[in-house]
This record gives sequence, C-alpha cells and structure tokens, in this order.
Amino acid sequence: MAVLWLDEISAGDLEKVGGKGASLGELTGAGLPVPPGFVVTAGTYRSFIEEAEIDEELFEVVDVDVDDSAALADASDRAQELILETPFPDELREEILASYHEVGDGEAFVAVRSSATAEDLPDASFAGQQETFLNVTEEALLDRVRECWASLFTQRAIYYRQEQGFDHSAVNIAVVVQQMVDAEKSGVMFTSHPSTGDPTMIIEAAWGLGEAVVSGAVSPDNYVIERDGRSVDVTVAEKKVMHEKDEATGETVEREVPEDKRNERVVSDEEIDALMDLGERVEDHYGEPQDVEWAIVGGDVYMLQSRPITTIDEGGADAAEAAGSVDASKGLTDGSGGVQAAEGGSGGADSSSSGGVIVDGLGSSPGTVSGAARIVKKLDDLDKVGEGDIIVTEMTMPDMVPAMKRASGIVTDEGGMTSHAAIVSRELGVPAIVGTTNATTTLEDGQIVTLDGDKGAVLEGSEVEPDEETEPVEEVRPQSPVKPMTATEVKVNVSIPEAAERAAATGADGVGLLRMEHMILSLNQTPAKFIAENGEDAYITELVEGIRGVADEFYPRPVRVRTLDAPTDEFRQLEGGEDEPEEHNPMLGYRGIRRSLDRPDVFAHELEAFRRLYELGYDNVEIMFPLVNDAEDIYQARSLMKEAGIDPEKRKWGAMIETPASALSVEEMAEAGIDFASFGTNDLTQYTLAVDRNNEHVADRFDELHPAILKLISDVIETCREHDVDTSICGQAGSKPEMVQFLAKEGVTSISANIDAVRDVQHEVKRVEQKLLLDSVR
Repeated sequence: MAVLWLDEISAGDLEKVGGKGASLGELTGAGLPVPPGFVVTAGTYRSFIEEAEIDEELFEVVDVDVDDSAALADASDRAQELILETPFPDELREEILASYHEVGDGEAFVAVRSSATAEDLPDASFAGQQETFLNVTEEALLDRVRECWASLFTQRAIYYRQEQGFDHSAVNIAVVVQQMVDAEKSGVMFTSHPSTGDPTMIIEAAWGLGEAVVSGAVSPDNYVIERDGRSVDVTVAEKKVMHEKDEATGETVEREVPEDKRNERVVSDEEIDALMDLGERVEDHYGEPQDVEWAIVGGDVYMLQSRPITTIDEGGADAAEAAGSVDASKGLTDGSGGVQAAEGGSGGADSSSSGGVIVDGLGSSPGTVSGAARIVKKLDDLDKVGEGDIIVTEMTMPDMVPAMKRASGIVTDEGGMTSHAAIVSRELGVPAIVGTTNATTTLEDGQIVTLDGDKGAVLEGSEVEPDEETEPVEEVRPQSPVKPMTATEVKVNVSIPEAAERAAATGADGVGLLRMEHMILSLNQTPAKFIAENGEDAYITELVEGIRGVADEFYPRPVRVRTLDAPTDEFRQLEGGEDEPEEHNPMLGYRGIRRSLDRPDVFAHELEAFRRLYELGYDNVEIMFPLVNDAEDIYQARSLMKEAGIDPEKRKWGAMIETPASALSVEEMAEAGIDFASFGTNDLTQYTLAVDRNNEHVADRFDELHPAILKLISDVIETCREHDVDTSICGQAGSKPEMVQFLAKEGVTSISANIDAVRDVQHEVKRVEQKLLLDSVR
C-alpha cells in the first residue's frame, strides 16, 4: 500500500513513515488528541523514483564536493528537477486522492509535511531540512507531495547529510497528510528543561498557527512551570504578527495581531493545566522528555508533533532526576552571564567546606583524571598544553580541538551539557566539567588537580580516590536560569565565526551584528591580493564558509551580516596593503558603503557570497550596509543587489545609522526599501559630538547617553515605526543598562549586546517591559 493511516502506525514503523509519521502514529495509538491523517510511505517515494528509473541518476548527481558551491547548486537543481518533472503513476494518484477525500469529506484543508527516515536521531537532527505546506487542497495536493520528495535534495539537505556522513541513497522520505487545525492559539512545549532535564516545563504561545513560533516570526509568551509545585512564571510578550488561513484563498498568510490582543496573555491557567496534563501523558508514554508542538481551537487542545529533546545529556538528566526539582530562581546572575550559587548552595566551594572540592560545575563527560591545570585565556596559550594536562578555559572553541586531544581533561567557566566543550569531550572520551563560572580564576597554572567528570568536581592534589573526596553535595548546583522571553528581541554581536557557538549558547534571539571584515582581515591579505593569488571563487568561498558557520549555529534565528567596513589603516597592515590610500583620519575616510560603491567589482564578491548562501537555504541571513549617509547610498546598494541576483523584495536588508546624516535621512531611506535600521552608537556618538573616542585628551567627553544622541535615536525609532521598519542597536552602548532602559521604553525592535552581556540585557529588558505593562494598567 502506498498509504498508511495514522491509527495504523506505531513507533516501530520509522523506516516506513519517517520520524514525524512514526511519532504521530504512536501518539494517535496512545489516545492522544492528534488531528486525523495518513502517510504516503517512504517505500512509495522509493518505488516512485525506481519505477521511473531516475534513482541511479539522482544519487549519482548529488555525489559532489559540497564545498564546491557551484557544483552543489547544480546538483541540487538537477536532482529536484528529476523528481518534479516525473509524472505520478495513475494508480498512486488515485490512492492518495481517495485517502484525502476520507480525511475531510473531499473539501478539507490539509497540512503536508515531509517526514524523512533519518529525522530526529539521537546524534543528528534533520528537522527543518525538508518542506512543510499548510492549508493545501485537493488541487495542489499531489504537487505538494512531490515537492516534499524533492526537498530531500535542497542544497542545505545535501550538504548536511554529507557532513553527517549519511549515504544519500540510504535516506528515504515519507509525507504526512493531516487535517489542518485552524488554530486560535498555538506554540511549543518542553515537558522538561531542554538543557538540564529538570522537571521544569516550558510553554511558548502565540496567536494563530504555530509556524510563527517555530520559525521565529513572532516573540511568543513564555510560561515556566515548576511541575512539582505547579508554580507558573509568566512573561507576556508583544505579539506583533500571527499566521492564519486566508478565508478567501485558503493560503497561510502573516497578519498583524489586533492592538487589543498584542499584549494580552495567550493561554489561561486552565489551558496551562490542560497542556501540562497532556505533556505529562506524552512524557510518560515515551519515558523521556518531549518537545511538543500544540494548537488550541474552540477550547480543544491538539498535538501536532512530539519528539525527544535531543539537547539533554544523560548525565544532566540523571543529575536532575536524582536531585529532584532544581529551582533556577535560587541562582543569581553574575556579570559574566554565569550563575552564582544561592545562599547555602555549592557553587565554587573551597576545600575547607567541601572536602577538597575547589571548583565544581556540570559533569559533562565521565571519568576521573589527575594532571597539571593549564589556564588557557587566549589561543596562544594552547602551546603550553602537553600530554596529560588539564585544560582550564572560559569556553572552548573549534581551534582548541588539537589541544583537547592532547589533554586528559577539560574544565570550562561557561557552557552547558550541549556546549562545544561538552560535545567534543564526550566524542574524544575526555573527562570534562563545564559551567563552573570560576575555574580560570580559582585554579592556578600548573596546579596539580583531580577532575571527576561524573560528579562535576575538581579536587586538590593527584590521584584522589573518588569515593573519599567527591561525595555528592546535598544540593545540586543551580543551572543557568531559563532565558526570559521579551517583546524586545535581545540579539548578540559576533566578531569572528569561531565565537558562534558560544554566542548561540547565550539564548540570544539572533545575531544583530556579524562583522564581515574580520573574516577578510584574518586572511592577512587585502581582498585584491588574495584574489590575485587564489582567485575570485576562493575569496567568495571564504566569506560563504565564515558566514555559514554562524548561520548554522543560529538557524532559524536571524544573522545580520555587515558588509565590509575596514578603514584603510587596518588594510595597510595586510599583505598588499601598500596600495591603500594614506588618510589623515581613516575613520572619516574610505570605508563602509563608500568603498563598496566606489569598487562595485570587489563589492560584487560579497554580494555573490550572500547569493550563494540564499541558494544553500540560509534564509536567516540578513544584509546590513555600514556608514550609509542617505537614500542615494541605499538606492545604489539596492541596484547592485539586483545585479548580483538578490531580490531586495524577498530578502531582509537594511542600513547602519552611524552618522547624523543617516539619522536625519532615515525617512527617505525607509522609502527606498530598507527593512531595518541599526544604530552603530560608537560612530554615531563620535560623529555627533566631534569626539574621537581613541583620543585620550577628549575621550572623557565620549558619551553615548548624551541628550543629542538620545534625541537622534528616539526620532529614528519613531520615524521607522511609522514606516514599518525595524530598529535595532548593535554598538557597544547596547550592553549598558541605562541605554537598554531607554531603548526598551522607546520601543526599539531589538538590542544586540556583547556575548558576555546578553543574559544581563535580557533580564534588564524584561524588567523594563514588565514595569511598562504595570504602569499601563494602574
């Protein structure tokens, strides 16, 4: 049979119906409220390509070097073409349409979702790799099924499978066809804490269809529930948009949320109770924490999907289970975004109070080892790490992997059970402790210590018997608190791609500033010199790979990439820099969009990198132009985007507000088509106040909170709001509490902070927003 009904399917049918189909069938069989539907089986897809005799060519064409962007694009196009242009056999067509008629009496709107047989594996998630179509009717159903099959061969999917070591021919795809739930409210639910496994349930909710929440199009309400006491911490977000079915066309559309519902709480206490009961039933059924997509219509709760939370490590889950409910509110954030132990807690215990334990954290990779601690604060310090040493660092990065292989153990200040240090350590079989907050300041370089990766403790001395000195403390050390949900998005600034993992671990809503010039400066050659020696494609590939590393870490959260903005004095230090002009004040000179528009031939390479990223499926990448003065700059940049094959109407792009001229010209820039305006407060301040922040004689006059600066910012926000243009800040001032308070009150769309300030900014924004809500109802 080409089709299996959900009530015929169980978890054992994974190879027939894929991860999504198996889950929905299992939930249906357990009596949980799942909308009715059927699955076009993976075997049907396989029969389709084999009987049409396109299978051999299909797998041959995608066997390419995925680092060759052009070859990957060609392979993807040809593979999808093979599937989309192959007609349905009559018998298959009739069976699918007959099943559709049974779902909703022949006139149903259905959701058509891909369900790959390799989705949601314990060590790899393919979720989001393939297509989903909503509000599909009979007329489009067969085309949508075929498009789901074809989506198995998008550039992004091909690249991901190859990187994960999956054989293309071994991955099949089923298609779930399910009655649409015309949701009034919907969202996601984690039945346990997604990082620690603590019995803390997290619900995110918004108006309309859940795709707005899953895709990140809306900031949802956030409800954190301690399951033991059922206490609820509610954060109500401003929900500006919602996804719903257009009654006239049947298509899914994005609409503005009515003013009276934007700041209204989405789910009631009674609905939270219903969702919690449902979540506990699902978790009990599967025997492990679940990530659930849900919808409510007419007071009835429906489950749309459930899958295991793959970010919980077994060690973290076991620790949480042993300790019972860990109250995150007992920990206080410190300046670095870590957690200070609550009164009576065990964070950073010393030998006098904890039987030799001098540092503790999360045991992220098991085992007990002794060795010399090597404090690594910068990459150059890795040279001193020898065989058997214990690396002690703030946070590991990919560059550290060779040294991690030499080391006998890893200790980090930051990170959780899914951090780079934790994952790599487990893969290497190296004992590790993460999230200590204070290891680099408490331990001394060369100090002999014993690391117990099971208990998460570092003890003084060598070869300490674990049973003697590392008895579990009475209270589990508090974990990092759940990220507060805010209407104002809190993003993060990233200077180098290597920092992406650490930046993503902050829980930021995306990247507000990724500096392209750092990728270029790291080549140690000017673009012209590098291209002359290596070719244009090599240069473009460097940019693609650098941006892709960050876009992968944050997907589907947005990553805003600033085009080249290196002043001439920085370029003069590179090989080939002798041809750069000598400028008395490079900050006022040949940089930013000025250089780009003056050298469209070189700028075209940057735009080509963006075009290739979009082809690869990185629709979360946004383009930001620096040092823009007026609308004329915008019109020229927009024209060059079109020449490069980038449609300004379909991609999100905008301008930096760094000069008084751009602040005063923002209305014309909005009319020229920008989607966002982002304040670069470093330049805006020095240009407005005529103060060189690097000049010691006047540096004390540099003040981002000067009334003139705040007036410019306020006026820009107001103008942009009138023209439906987002506003953000990515300068250093975005990390300052006073600026955060001002921006949140003014209604800025997002604030992008330094990595170590993200957590503090999140809490400051939440505090301001709650005060504004209280003031509005008093």
